[in-house]
Amino acid sequence: MTTVPSRPGSDLPGRVATVVAETIAPAAVAVDANGTFPREGIEALARAGALGLLSSPDVGGAGGSLADVAQVVEQVATADGSTGMVLLMHYAATAVLEAHGPEDVRRSIARGEHLSTLAFSEAGSRSHFWAPLSTATADGDRVRLDAAKSWVTSAGEADSYLWSSRPLAADGPMTLWLVPSATPGVAVAGEFDGVGLRGNSSRPVRADGASVPASAQLGPDGAGLDIALGTALPTFLVGNAAFSLGLMEALLADAAAHLTRTRLEHLGQTLAQQPLTRGEFARLKLVVDGVRAFLADTLAALGSGRADATLRVLEVKAVAAEASSEVADGVMKLCGGAAFRKELGVERRFRDSLAARVMAPTTAALHDFVGRIALGQPLFDEPAA
Repeated sequence: MTTVPSRPGSDLPGRVATVVAETIAPAAVAVDANGTFPREGIEALARAGALGLLSSPDVGGAGGSLADVAQVVEQVATADGSTGMVLLMHYAATAVLEAHGPEDVRRSIARGEHLSTLAFSEAGSRSHFWAPLSTATADGDRVRLDAAKSWVTSAGEADSYLWSSRPLAADGPMTLWLVPSATPGVAVAGEFDGVGLRGNSSRPVRADGASVPASAQLGPDGAGLDIALGTALPTFLVGNAAFSLGLMEALLADAAAHLTRTRLEHLGQTLAQQPLTRGEFARLKLVVDGVRAFLADTLAALGSGRADATLRVLEVKAVAAEASSEVADGVMKLCGGAAFRKELGVERRFRDSLAARVMAPTTAALHDFVGRIALGQPLFDEPAA
């Protein structure tokens, strides 16, 4: 796993807070209701410098750390899950592009002019992103790509896809490519009408004889899984935990506002003054605070290069994803019929909270990875001869 130092002193969180308050939060209900991509919010984040958070200062970026990613993703997800997920997937792709991508694309990201995303999950292997079925075939100084990607966040909206395929010729399970979304032969192959995260444009993408230059290859042929595990995955898993944490904090805030302003007139008391209600709210807050502590410990493990850093990174998404579903369900019950209606905001965040546990790697897959590492086993079984 990559060890990244924290970079203090940035005013980016303040600029992001302004964007969240003025642009993202006011649009969140419409983004969800209409299933529209949050273009205005992403463009406002770009102007604030958020797209270049992980870009190196050498190309004009902020030189941020995973701790910075967690802070910004949480800020955005607190207001709107769809925008938070689009930003998170951009950061996961950017982490790889910073290590292996061309300078012109890196500079464009740093300027806020380029949105990228991951294109890993496929129709044939589903959430087992480490086993691509798509192919890459050498054709002179170019490469032909054929694939059926099942879920790509920002599909048709991002400027590029961080694309996985089987290797050209080398041993290994995967090779990575930088594929412009406008590449002929690459097309969105369906719509997205999901339960939650309705604005993140998570749609299938197909490549039918798409041609890219051989220079689009990111890293050595066959080394894509190692690159993904060492660069994209830590960013995604830590950022996903922060995404879930943002949703949970927003749910608690919604619940607190409802409980303190809603009165039982026959008792002359608010809902917050009821002992059982207070106790349940406290229980949910303990869950959220526990996730925050776990995320902080994960970042500390990464920052110091602790021996258990890899384990913590694999654990943190599973911990946060399951907690967010628990907290969302608890807040729905705590707020009763008011939460079941859309105007309180709980119902939207409840639906958004369900996504993290089924996003690859799923909670079940992460449990298997954690068990393997804790028991001294390899992360993946050797392929059959």
